[in-house]
Amino acid sequence: MEMLRRRFHGGHQHEYALLGGNEKARPRLWTRKHSILVLLLIALATLFFVSLSIRSGEQPCDTPEAGYQCRPEISHFWGQYSPYFSVASDIPAHTPEGCHITFAQVLARHGARDPTLGKSLLYGATIERLKANVKHFPGRYAFLADYEYTLGADQLSIFGQRQLVSAGVNFYERYKPLSRDFVPFLRASGQKRVIDSAWNWTQGFREAMLADEHTNPHHPSLPAVDVVVSEEEGMNNTLHHDICTEFETGKFGAIGSTAKFKWVEVFAEPIRARFNADLIGANLTLTEVIYLMELCPFETVASPTGKISRICDLFTTEEWRQYNYYGSLDKWYGYGHGNPLGPTQGVGFVNELIARMTDEAVTDTTSTNRTLDSDPQTFPLGRRLYADFSHDNDMTAIMAALGLYGETSHLPNRTLVGAPEAGGFSAAWTVPFAGRVYFEKLQCAGHDEELVRVLVNDRVQPLLQCEGDALGRCTLSAFVDSLQFARSGGHWAACFK
Repeated sequence: MEMLRRRFHGGHQHEYALLGGNEKARPRLWTRKHSILVLLLIALATLFFVSLSIRSGEQPCDTPEAGYQCRPEISHFWGQYSPYFSVASDIPAHTPEGCHITFAQVLARHGARDPTLGKSLLYGATIERLKANVKHFPGRYAFLADYEYTLGADQLSIFGQRQLVSAGVNFYERYKPLSRDFVPFLRASGQKRVIDSAWNWTQGFREAMLADEHTNPHHPSLPAVDVVVSEEEGMNNTLHHDICTEFETGKFGAIGSTAKFKWVEVFAEPIRARFNADLIGANLTLTEVIYLMELCPFETVASPTGKISRICDLFTTEEWRQYNYYGSLDKWYGYGHGNPLGPTQGVGFVNELIARMTDEAVTDTTSTNRTLDSDPQTFPLGRRLYADFSHDNDMTAIMAALGLYGETSHLPNRTLVGAPEAGGFSAAWTVPFAGRVYFEKLQCAGHDEELVRVLVNDRVQPLLQCEGDALGRCTLSAFVDSLQFARSGGHWAACFK
């Protein structure tokens, strides 16, 4: 495939290489002078929006350490549309005493965005129909009389860009002993919002590195987006599912939708009845109730400072917990353990992770791009830091292929199960906007072999599949041995029956 050179905006213009076929990545290195100028622009923009919020009485509440903390009683229950927040961990998330980290890989979701084009059109149509049919909006609904739908489609919001800058800062700070000396190797799946997210992440990493007076003065270079893997139809890409035919077009693709809409009939019917009783003429359907609920997180992340949308208060805290479970069912039965071919979509990435952790060539015949993975320029081994950028569905499949949440019972679709009771599985806890999974190797006193830990949005996974210890650690060999599902192909042949 021919190399394509394109320009795009992630808050700033720069180039990237869209890779496929036999082409190689062409890393683009920035000088410190260029980076300082870019970071100055980002800082000025951030100060501008923060000053606007302060003047309006609006206080930003999103930080690199804790993530989004505005009204967590509702905002941490918006399913996959929740802005990233640090999830409380039963196992301490700091590096255990007597250990030092020797390797770190992050797998991150893109930042907060506008709705997809199809959803954006449906949201707008729902609002227009509501305003056309309802003559009086009483009480808390009063603002709807003059409400205008203004959201765009698909692209990162300013808030979403800033999320990834914060994520880059967070990664640098957590792995500072490595970050001071090593540059992460970055890959992004080929959709624009994912590429933009990866680039904004590099800005956060640069920001933290340039502010660190103890950074190695001979640090080799500043990070860049090294490889963009095409999402064109039929292209092998471990960061984007597409080529498993039975999953994409067969019966397995509908399992998630069926499960979540059975739950809609349970929790959304009382909401629909209340709205239709309060707003004479509304005649909302169950699907339109979901559209109105989804407007809450999307309007919130469309605000540069994440100001909570007024629509959010049309629903109770309990209804938001029910909505979050709707998202959890979607992920569990769509791409997780509840779908027979869900984990299969994540096998390729798991085998790439094994290669990076063991410093051995990738062994895989599923979704990996063998051209890219066999080239040390586009899939280097022996690096200390890696960062990959993807989507929520793909991350869900990868976590399932890793065996994470494998002890969780299948989620019922008539009764709500909270994240703690589901072994930590929840769309908001696993794949929020700007969510991330950290894979760590550690060298610890008293252990001859390196150990492995996995953190999902700061929550240390117990790694029951490889008999993790009280600190969530397995030996590297035990961790790799536990990944037999991925190493044996993960039912890939079933994709083409």
